[in-house]
Amino acid sequence: MTIINTPDAVPAEQFTDPKAAVARLEQLYKQATTFLCDNFTKAMRDGAPSERFRAYYPEIRIKTSSYAQVDSRLSFGHVSEPGTHAITVTRPDLFRSYLIQQIALLIKNHDQPVTIRASDTPIPLHFAVASNSELGSLQQGPAGFTLRDVFDVPDLSTTNDDIVNGVYEPADEVGPLALFTAQRVDYSLARLSHYTATDPSHFQNHVLFTNYQFYVSEFESYARTQLADPESGYTSFVSTGDVEITDAETIINQPLKLPQMPTYHLKRADGSGITLVNIGVGPSNAKTATDHIAVLRPHAWLMVGHCAGLRNTQALGDFVLAHAYLREDKVLDDDLPVWVPIPPLAEIQVALERAVAEVTELEGYELKRIMRTGTVASVDNRNWELRDQSGPVQRLSQSRAVALDMESATIAANGYRFRVPYGTLLCVSDKPLHGELKLPGMASAFYTTQVSRHLAIGIRAMEHLRGMPLERLHSRKLRSFDETAFL
Repeated sequence: MTIINTPDAVPAEQFTDPKAAVARLEQLYKQATTFLCDNFTKAMRDGAPSERFRAYYPEIRIKTSSYAQVDSRLSFGHVSEPGTHAITVTRPDLFRSYLIQQIALLIKNHDQPVTIRASDTPIPLHFAVASNSELGSLQQGPAGFTLRDVFDVPDLSTTNDDIVNGVYEPADEVGPLALFTAQRVDYSLARLSHYTATDPSHFQNHVLFTNYQFYVSEFESYARTQLADPESGYTSFVSTGDVEITDAETIINQPLKLPQMPTYHLKRADGSGITLVNIGVGPSNAKTATDHIAVLRPHAWLMVGHCAGLRNTQALGDFVLAHAYLREDKVLDDDLPVWVPIPPLAEIQVALERAVAEVTELEGYELKRIMRTGTVASVDNRNWELRDQSGPVQRLSQSRAVALDMESATIAANGYRFRVPYGTLLCVSDKPLHGELKLPGMASAFYTTQVSRHLAIGIRAMEHLRGMPLERLHSRKLRSFDETAFL
């Protein structure tokens, strides 16, 4: 029988102080990961050990015997029914502010303490050493032994989106306290580092997605103007490879090989800055990016990219504010059926329309000259124009679509699925149904005049959302009947 070694046990303890509760989470997590890292280092040095090493994620747990008496306008901060609810936690240092906020609401709304303890879910060694540069490169069979014989490794059978998708069935009558388990969060943190070439700690609460690299240089230019202004509130700019600058003059040398989704962060001390992710073209990347960024619990994400205008009355450079989505991207059909409506969120819509008005200096009826509000269709075929037009064009017309792209519906649908406020403001870059395709000269002029203004609108919208109370921004439209307490 294999001996299983674990860290010294720390008794479960109840807390009414959220900061103290999070401090205990950090203590338990550090103890567990240090134990695994130290024993992995020893195994690498001395060879295959005769025993097995295991440490566990910390856990937050609350038990209530009555329904919470809370403000009915609040969409989070309380469990939906009496009973026991729990969730495993990883990287409490990274999520400190979020955890303090969510635990504080839970204690306040239920007038009950939370219990912090070690869970019964093992921490995979890969995730424990992820932040240790010397130990991060793991291989099966280092030092002549099979890794999974000595340490726990990631288990994809328990790393899923069952809670998010509303199909989770607890085996022990303990309901989930949050949307993501620790294993699911750790999986996405590792993927984010890989796909974006920036550490998850740099991500800000407001995320812009784009489908063109042209927006990146404009974003860096804007970041430098903000860093030059001591009153801006922005503290640094992070480029791919975790290159961070704090002034406007420092030159950033871009890597020869960009990651799959180049990502850039204009940071503020409290995390309320702006992250720009170039997801490229296609719904697969849009899903991948949002699948993983969602675990960071951003306050909002917006799509600011290019689209095909579908109406003859549109001109190149016009804006489209999506208030509905025709989902023909197909990548989320198994997680979110196409019959599920993706509603517009009033707070996001107002912020975007206000930003367009401020940047263009147009108001009211005059604003309609350059902006249409309507359905955006997202498809999975970049060359849809080359197929028989009778079917696609008829569906687009019946849906009242005003624009078509390959990412917006995916980003909005995953925002809905992950309870992250979402929105879309696109810029018409061609009109294929009307013979106006992007030709080299036309495209160059378009990008020169429109990209800067479009990005400025997205940034301005995020600044408006930043000033909005969190309980107002996180709409009840995004919450299901039986919802988790944590955002």
